Amino acid sequence: MIPLWNGFNRDSEILCIISMSEWSDNTVEELKQELRSRGMSVSGKKADLVLRLNEASASVGVVEAEIIGMTEEKANSTNSDNVLLFIRERVRTKFSASMIVLIIIIGFTGGGFVLGPDLVKWIKGDDDYQLIDFDQNQTRAYAEGLVNLGHPEWGGRLAGTVEEENAAQSIKTNFSNSGIPSTIEEFEIPIYYMGNQFDLMICQPGNIGELLGGPSPCSTADLNRQETDFVHTVDFVVQGYSGSVNIPASSNTQVVDLGIGNESENWGSASNGVGIVWLLDGEEGEPGTESNTVLMKRAQENSLRGLITINSRQNCDDLVSGDCVPYSKSLDITEFEEKPYNIGFVMVSRSVGESILEEVVNGAGMLQFQVDVDNQDEGQIHVVCGIIQGETDELIVIGAHHDTVYNGQGAVDNTAGTATVQEIARQIALFESEFGPPKMTIYFCTWGGEEGGLWGSKEWVDKHRENLEENLRLYINLDMNHVDAERNDGVTLQGNSLTDVRHIKGLVEEFSITHPGLYEKYSITVRELESEQMPDNSDHAPFVFEIHQDEDEFGLAMLCYGSGSSEYHTYLDNMERFNEESLAVSGILYGSLARHLAWS
Repeated sequence: MIPLWNGFNRDSEILCIISMSEWSDNTVEELKQELRSRGMSVSGKKADLVLRLNEASASVGVVEAEIIGMTEEKANSTNSDNVLLFIRERVRTKFSASMIVLIIIIGFTGGGFVLGPDLVKWIKGDDDYQLIDFDQNQTRAYAEGLVNLGHPEWGGRLAGTVEEENAAQSIKTNFSNSGIPSTIEEFEIPIYYMGNQFDLMICQPGNIGELLGGPSPCSTADLNRQETDFVHTVDFVVQGYSGSVNIPASSNTQVVDLGIGNESENWGSASNGVGIVWLLDGEEGEPGTESNTVLMKRAQENSLRGLITINSRQNCDDLVSGDCVPYSKSLDITEFEEKPYNIGFVMVSRSVGESILEEVVNGAGMLQFQVDVDNQDEGQIHVVCGIIQGETDELIVIGAHHDTVYNGQGAVDNTAGTATVQEIARQIALFESEFGPPKMTIYFCTWGGEEGGLWGSKEWVDKHRENLEENLRLYINLDMNHVDAERNDGVTLQGNSLTDVRHIKGLVEEFSITHPGLYEKYSITVRELESEQMPDNSDHAPFVFEIHQDEDEFGLAMLCYGSGSSEYHTYLDNMERFNEESLAVSGILYGSLARHLAWS
């Protein structure tokens, strides 16, 4: 910012007009940031915060305009630095920079003015941003350790399973090895358990059944039948909270094409049968296919036995030429009065869906459909937190979910984020050992149960609500912060903490100097979002929307999104495409932000 004035040609004076802020005009987030900068409590409603700041301001007293004389030598300079340095040193000795609203610089021969916000920034001086180290090899080792704990057949770490529990214990051990005290908390949540019998097959009846007294079509006695078997996790994938069903081909159960599955489709025609729904994005303002929750509710209301969605909108032609690979998604089980325990629910590839349409719906083929899932019980998930205790209870939480969908290793979603949190924790622990404890307390948490409905973070926030409402400074979420080396569109860092967004911009500038290779390779986009604009699809959501009882009050959070992860929730999300180098971008920037806040 270049101040506006006409220069000083002879003896001059500087008039500093300092007034108090009208705190009631500020947002709740701005009020809390001001309170934190003064080391004051941030608890209570907006009226409490305003009162607290007004009382603090009143204690300073009414500031009279002060005339500061300057020497002719200083005044004659046309260099703003000479004059402003003089002001800064005088102001810093008496007042908090955040209380300065306006300073008017007046000379005998002319004058001008400097507006408050820019001047406040100048008086405070530029932040001295320093970056943490980040070991890419160690981060990959963390990732490989988690992947090796996955299901022996499918590779995943589904919430409530021994694989998820082992992952939590491993993370706790890694925190301990870094010298960080840690805890594991358990929470009871709705769980779905995968069984062993999964079968999807199209049978074309043989001609023996046409003979008088012959076997039933597609029964085991139908010796010249033709069967097309589809591969579990590759050709079809079970959806979260599916129920169980066993439909043999010989039953010749009706299969009905329900289009995109909207409410105008004749769902009743698929009663006691199987409905197929095409996953499509809407065109020209028309709605696309709705969520799994909506579709499953319609299936339940119309007494379907099975529901099959066909992927025609995601990863098409990217992973498999000419096809769209099926992926696993959950549904919001809290929306159901009764869990749909007897409705099988899977997604198939586009090619499999086309085969079902051609050979079964429009042909003589018969569908065999078996899904073995128990969604009636509750089970335990785990939340691990490594804790670096600060001089105050003011709190920074850095988090990622350690569970995955069942049908793949989850290398990107979200082994990448979990490994990054562990490396940030290790680096900050090293910093603490050298420079002493931080001013703020830092939690490094990994959540179980994210894929089934953000269960781990929701339950933990609910349990620790009082402390979080009083002390949370910032939550940082690392979910799919990975960037594919070949499909590189960089990373996006965004959040509703506007002050911290500006810190990130400053850290990015330092990053461009310190790590020019990474900076040039991975584009970095930084976005400021209003709280109401924050997405609600990952573990930051409870911290933003559920801590405060007042609907107009929000928690502060920063997020990271990587790019190029077409393998999302598929069997192909494995370590073969894992790119640990990309994790250094968000790891360094968000780790450095935490260090800056906690120690500055």
